Amino acid sequence: MTDLPSARAARQLLESLERSGVTHLACPPVSPTQQTTGSEVPMTGTAGDASGGLEGIAGVVAGCRLCQELAETRTQTVFGVGDPNAKILFVGEAPGADEDRLGEPFVGRAGKLLNQIIEACGMRREEIYICNILKCRPPGNRNPSPEEAGNCRQFLDGQIASVQPEYIVCWGSVAAKNLLDSTETIGRMRRQFFEYGGAKVLCTYHPSYLLRNPSAKKDVWEDMQLLFADMGVTLTAAKRSDSGS
Repeated sequence: MTDLPSARAARQLLESLERSGVTHLACPPVSPTQQTTGSEVPMTGTAGDASGGLEGIAGVVAGCRLCQELAETRTQTVFGVGDPNAKILFVGEAPGADEDRLGEPFVGRAGKLLNQIIEACGMRREEIYICNILKCRPPGNRNPSPEEAGNCRQFLDGQIASVQPEYIVCWGSVAAKNLLDSTETIGRMRRQFFEYGGAKVLCTYHPSYLLRNPSAKKDVWEDMQLLFADMGVTLTAAKRSDSGS
């Protein structure tokens, strides 16, 4: 069972924030029964105000040049959008051309399909927090390298720590393998929950895969049914038909 962000990743993030002049991050209050150990990194902030932490991290990301190639070829960084206190957090792979141009994750064809899936589940896009493993577009939409994913990990961990979602959905194998440090295929990782950062994690196919393989939409719908069933919500076949899946 993985329970991250790690103290090392948090420390790296705090150092980056300090260099950019950000001295406060939002985090939940510590109960009297919780003891601070030497491996924990204290962060100050107001409970429930996750947006302050996210804005600070986004500022650091905007000026990040850890991946020289990505920094030189990107139009802009693509941080994340949605409810800063969301119950569900979506993690994708990396920005594409549309995302690089608009500065928002999942706005191309795959993003439109993702919106349909969200609506079929009875939710709005704005109710979910959406981000990617990488915050910059890899040239030619290639897969992120391990080094690039590692450089961006502190920012992803910061987003998860700020939002504190109850559920995380990894869309596609790149997101699932990087978040959970797994070598399994997405097919083997589906239909079960993992744990990361105190959240339950569900893995499913990326919307771009569904555009190429429409028959897999039924598999994603099954995964959404599993996700919402764990929240006590039953997704009906009628809602599925609304998504065009």
